[in-house]
Amino acid sequence: MPPDPVAARSPAVWRFMGVYFARYVRRHLNAVRIAGWGAPPALPAAGPVVIYCNHPAWWDAAIIILLAQRFFPAAESYAPFDAAMLARYRIFSRMGAFGVDLDSPRGAAAFMAASRTILARPGRVMWITAQGRFCDVRERPLGLRPGVARLAELAPDALVVPLALDYAFWEERGAEACAAFGPAVPARDLLALPRPERLARLEADLTATLDRLGADVRSRDPARFTPLVDGQRGVGGVYDAWHRLTAMLTGRRFVAGHREGRAP
Repeated sequence: MPPDPVAARSPAVWRFMGVYFARYVRRHLNAVRIAGWGAPPALPAAGPVVIYCNHPAWWDAAIIILLAQRFFPAAESYAPFDAAMLARYRIFSRMGAFGVDLDSPRGAAAFMAASRTILARPGRVMWITAQGRFCDVRERPLGLRPGVARLAELAPDALVVPLALDYAFWEERGAEACAAFGPAVPARDLLALPRPERLARLEADLTATLDRLGADVRSRDPARFTPLVDGQRGVGGVYDAWHRLTAMLTGRRFVAGHREGRAP
């Protein structure tokens, strides 16, 4: 019998790791941004929330934790996690992760059992990287795993929300992590569809959200986004040292950053 993810979760560990990942992101990324149109829905009073997303990078777990703590601070967040990886990084089970092996019937059954427990109460959010593997953000079709379409059956009062994640390098040394939530769909609306059509609907909604976010990312326009976390700006090393020196010698204020460092 797999461990109960609700019993294993520690609110104290969840808060601590949120602080840790926020600092880690500031050190290694230029910014975490959310599209101006892509804010999440409010946490409903009557049911849980299922947020399913694409899976483009190692950074996804950190970004999801930051999004969860920013937008759903009072909620209990949970997420399926590769069982083999969870055995190596057990700290994630204290944060609401539960191990699954979706390549076996037993693993799929364990996923549904854990999901049933989690989605039984309001005030909880389940985050799912629904592709089940790392995939390029431009890959089409997305190939969502069929288990995500079954969650509406477990929680008819849930809201189901697509989340698009994208990463790009603009003008700084660090990458931009960009996110956008798509329109929420009541689980009861999804239940009106047969499972194959339900999965197709979920995939279409996430694809549309990804395409819209991708257009904003390709614009390289920060004004289209709201910054959630600002990282350490600047190129670093000799480049920033040189511009710091020239700013001091010419009486200008040095501002770290590729464009700012060169500004007159």
